[in-house]
Amino acid sequence: MRSLFSALLGGVLLLASGVTLANSCPTHMAAIDAKLAENPVLSAEEAARVAELRAEGEAKHKAGDHNESVRLLTEAKKILGI
Repeated sequence: MRSLFSALLGGVLLLASGVTLANSCPTHMAAIDAKLAENPVLSAEEAARVAELRAEGEAKHKAGDHNESVRLLTEAKKILGI
């Protein structure tokens, strides 16, 4: 009984972490969009890389790969200094 409870609890926690990641992707995208709206000083290469990472992050989010989405979006945020 105890192992069943532990397994169920583990499953619930795993699902909750996936939901948390899924919900954080739009927050990361909104932060990137807000910073871009401020017209930050970026080189052409940095601007292109941020746009690429933002688009890839959104695509990964829509495909359900939230870990990769967060990784890509976090990289874009670092370039933007946020």
